[in-house]
Amino acid sequence: MADDTPPNATATHRSVELDGVEALRLLGSVSLGRIVFTRLALPTIRPVNHVLVDGDIVIRTHGDTTLTRYTQQNGDEGAVVAYEADDIDPDTHLGWSVVVTGYARLVTDPRELARYRTLLRPWVSKRMDHAVRISPDLVTGVRLTADGPPPVA
Repeated sequence: MADDTPPNATATHRSVELDGVEALRLLGSVSLGRIVFTRLALPTIRPVNHVLVDGDIVIRTHGDTTLTRYTQQNGDEGAVVAYEADDIDPDTHLGWSVVVTGYARLVTDPRELARYRTLLRPWVSKRMDHAVRISPDLVTGVRLTADGPPPVA
C-alpha cells in the first residue's frame, strides 16, 4: 500500500522572526510581490514585479491603474500601503515571507523614472509610464525552517 503521508509532514517546522535588514535583503532577492492598498474603502491586492532601490521598493504602473490614482490623490504625503513577497517551497513549506508597510508616492522626477525604466521591466504588455516608490516604515518577516523529525507517537 502506498504511503499517504504528505511530504511536508516528515519534519516539524518553526517560524523564525527576521530582522528588518535580512527581511529587505530577501525581498530584494525576488522580483514578484503583492501590493495592498485601499480601493473604495476596502483592501485591494495586486501582483506586481518590483526592484529594491536604496531600501525602497519600486514598481511601475500605468496611468489608468487604481494604484496610480490612489497615490496621486495623497500627494506628497503618500498613500499607506503594504507590500508582501515570499519564497516558500510548495512541497516542503520551507522558505520565507516578508511584509513591508509604508507610504507609496508617485515618482515624478524624469531622471528617476528613466532609471526605473532600465532597472525594472514590466511583465504585462501594457505601457508603464509611471512608477511608485514605497518607503518602508515597518518591515516584518519570518523564515520557515525545518526543526527536525516529527515526534514519535
